[in-house]
Amino acid sequence: MTTLFLGGLGTGELLLIVLVILLLFGGKKLPEMMRGMGRGVKEFKDAMEKPISDDEKKEEKKDDKKD
Repeated sequence: MTTLFLGGLGTGELLLIVLVILLLFGGKKLPEMMRGMGRGVKEFKDAMEKPISDDEKKEEKKDDKKD
């Protein structure tokens, strides 16, 4: 296991963090949150790969004005 992004956290610390998150959000809400985060990351990746054309920018502005 690399410590590059974990900052040297051990198994005990990781289990404690997971337990605290589970207690805070509950077992039912946690999968919903992760699903939403996954969708957001997927949208972000898709948006980074595909440049927005001028026509799409105009449509976005029209949609924003309607709200």
